[in-house]
Amino acid sequence: MKLIVGLGNPEIKYAFTRHNTGFLAVDELLHRLGNISLDKDKFNGIFTKTKIENEDVIIAKPMTYMNNSGEFIRPLADFYKINYSDIIVIYDELALPIGRIRVTKEGSAAGHNGIKSIIANLGTEKFIKVRIGIKDDKPFISQIDFVLMKYSPDELKEQKKNIDRAVDAVISVIKNGIDKTMNDFNAA
Repeated sequence: MKLIVGLGNPEIKYAFTRHNTGFLAVDELLHRLGNISLDKDKFNGIFTKTKIENEDVIIAKPMTYMNNSGEFIRPLADFYKINYSDIIVIYDELALPIGRIRVTKEGSAAGHNGIKSIIANLGTEKFIKVRIGIKDDKPFISQIDFVLMKYSPDELKEQKKNIDRAVDAVISVIKNGIDKTMNDFNAA
């Protein structure tokens, strides 16, 4: 069983912000799977159980706010006895430009507070990360203000392509494995 988690913040005021790109990716994945909904509410998050490519998966969003994401992921993974290496986390990456994604099977938080929380709660960096680039060259904006800024309509249109690629990568991890997915998606 795999656990797929998109990171974001739960309040409506954060919808369509750069920091909620992981939530947007989960929404796209749910849409592709037939508009299924996150119908379970437990461990301070929402999730559903389904199948992708005949693999049992849980698709989830923490309702803990970004900086406490690990407080949802660890109890959910432990309850369903999911190996931490079978957790796929989708999130925004300030170091990558819009139009790029990066898939890794381990690695540090690189300053991302949501990932820091997950690593602290799991006690390992060895889980799959699907990072969606959000970098733009907006001058004179603090990092916090930038990630909490809503996408402009043009940016959102461009980012939609990147979110689609990230969802393709998540499905590829399940269908083809992490190594093939990294080879296929990190080169572009």
